[in-house]
This record gives sequence, structure tokens and C-alpha cells, in this order.
Amino acid sequence: MPDSLAKQLQSDIECEGLLECFHGLKPLDRHCFERLVESDEPLTVDEISEAVDRERSTAYRAIQRLLQAGLISEEQINYDQGGYYHVYQPTDPEKISGEMQRMLNDWYAKMGQLIQEFETKYSQSEDFAPAAES
Repeated sequence: MPDSLAKQLQSDIECEGLLECFHGLKPLDRHCFERLVESDEPLTVDEISEAVDRERSTAYRAIQRLLQAGLISEEQINYDQGGYYHVYQPTDPEKISGEMQRMLNDWYAKMGQLIQEFETKYSQSEDFAPAAES
């Protein structure tokens, strides 16, 4: 069972922990993302799988999660004689942080709405009315 929101807010979150927190990523996903960030050029799935010491199919699943989260981009490279392959590179950090900020703002607005609904619901309940003073 996940920690309460109060515990999460009081805990220290590492910068990289934001990827897991906002996007539900796994440690392998973050590891693949870090390898892409460290690289001076886009990488293939085979290069990423070698860098993280995992099977190609496992690295491919991590890459798909990163793509779905918008943290990396994919480019198709065509061979002259036909066929193609894909390379991956990280998305611009400003774009990623902007998206996380938007998600946080949406979450904050939703929590504010839920808190207001809680107050409205329970302030009208007689069970929670202040006790009469004697």
C-alpha cells in the first residue's frame, strides 16, 4: 500500500525520483533515460540494452514507456538499400519540466476541488456539528 500523501510530502524526493513520481516509471526506465542523456548522440535499442546490461526486449519495453511518457523521441533512419532502424534521444528538459508543471497544476486544482467538496459535505452534516457548550 502506498504511503500517505502527508508522508510523501514530508519525504525528500530526488530530482530523478520525479520521473517515477510523475510518470510511474520503473528504475530500469530511469536507467535507460540516464544513458540517453549521457550520450552525445541518439542510441538504438541494442545500444541502450548493452548500456543497461539487459536483454533487448526488456530495454525495448522501457524505451516504449519513456516514449509514451514523452521523455524521449524516436527517429527512423532509412538504409540506402532499403529497410530502417530507430534511434532514440531525450526530449528537451524544458519541455519535460513544463509538462510536469502542468501535471502538478492540474493535480493541485483537483485536490483543491476535492477538499472543497469534503468541506461542503461534512460542514452540513449534523454528526460533525460543534458540541453545545454547557
